[in-house]
Amino acid sequence: MRTYAPNWGSPRAQALIDAGDVGGLIRWARTELGWRQVDLGKATGYSASAVSRLETAHRGATDLDMIRKFAQALFIPASALAAVLRVTPSSGTRVAANAGWHTEAEEDPMRRRSLLQAAGLAVPLTVLNGLDESLALLPSPASPPTATQLTTQFRRVRHLFDTGDHTSLILALPDLLATGHARAENGGAEDYVRLAACYDLATEALSKIGRYSASRITADRSTIFSDLSGSPLAAAASARAFSIVLRHEGRAETAQRVTLHAAAKVEATGLNTPAQAATFAQMLCTVAYAAAQAGDRDRALEMIGDAERAARLLPDSEGGARTFSVTPASVSLYKVGVLWGLGDAGAAVHAGKGLHPGQFPTAERRGRLHTDMARAWWQWGKAEETATALLSAHREAPAEVRDRPSIRSIVTELAKQHPRLSSVRQLATAVRTRTA
Repeated sequence: MRTYAPNWGSPRAQALIDAGDVGGLIRWARTELGWRQVDLGKATGYSASAVSRLETAHRGATDLDMIRKFAQALFIPASALAAVLRVTPSSGTRVAANAGWHTEAEEDPMRRRSLLQAAGLAVPLTVLNGLDESLALLPSPASPPTATQLTTQFRRVRHLFDTGDHTSLILALPDLLATGHARAENGGAEDYVRLAACYDLATEALSKIGRYSASRITADRSTIFSDLSGSPLAAAASARAFSIVLRHEGRAETAQRVTLHAAAKVEATGLNTPAQAATFAQMLCTVAYAAAQAGDRDRALEMIGDAERAARLLPDSEGGARTFSVTPASVSLYKVGVLWGLGDAGAAVHAGKGLHPGQFPTAERRGRLHTDMARAWWQWGKAEETATALLSAHREAPAEVRDRPSIRSIVTELAKQHPRLSSVRQLATAVRTRTA
């Protein structure tokens, strides 16, 4: 497969759009990406013959679900798809070469400004724009794309995530993704797994700093490559990352279905290895959190209870490479989030009172412990405890307070509503100092 996006502004693409030739546009996009019909079918759950039928159908094709899945897999811009389907006028319409990398939310100028302002709290806009450009047109890898090189790069970028160095992380992502794509050009299953993991890391980082439009792109790509790998563990990791994006889009019920489907595939492996068991426990946590966000109380409590039982059966130390590190403490932290999501602030605080930073190996997780507790305290209306928890988070991992839009909003409200509290003044000063 090729590592660059089709030129949507080319005369050929525009001619197909103007003609309303849906099948022709899909065929052109597929061949531009170097995909075979069987590749597109595997990525979308259809047979190669189904792909062929749509590509050669009368230009007024009407199987919208199939068209949508193909368009998503091939990164066809929303504007191009709308025009070719005659949802918007095609006459005189020209699609920019990188139009596929922006969502409808970004196309609204006011919403776009708000998004950029939120993201700019974490990473300079020029750095974010550079990543956007690389998602549209991946650069060549800076070093020979060996498996060892990709592993080294991935660990370095993961360390940047764990320490909250988001600017350096975003700067490093383009070359990481370029190396991953170069490795996957031969289509090996393990290379697809590695590339999907790179996109999962990108999705988690971009979601954390509020860059939701870009995180949707990286989540979609991870899903495609994990499906191509055939690995249920890679698919589960992709589903978890995708669920984060869906929740930020206000689609918690869809996130719940996505994660349940992935969890079932992991369970079907028999859970015979620590990696399979840890992944299954993680997916139970993710399903529980998504269910809580969707207001499905019974399922949320059932799933987090199952996760607690599953975590107790895992070995205390990581025996070999595992996608997820799951411990009783990490499940308890998820329980805090689940109970907070259900509106049970007091129960959430109680669930987290036995947790302490020493149970979490990275600064990012230690900071997340305190921010999750802060959200529960804030929901309970306890300003002093909220500010104290956020100060603890700032000491452990400043980026968890400084860069996450949802946490920044709590800091802002604390400063507005409780300006005389000493802890609130300390927090406001700390955050301003680190962002000045």
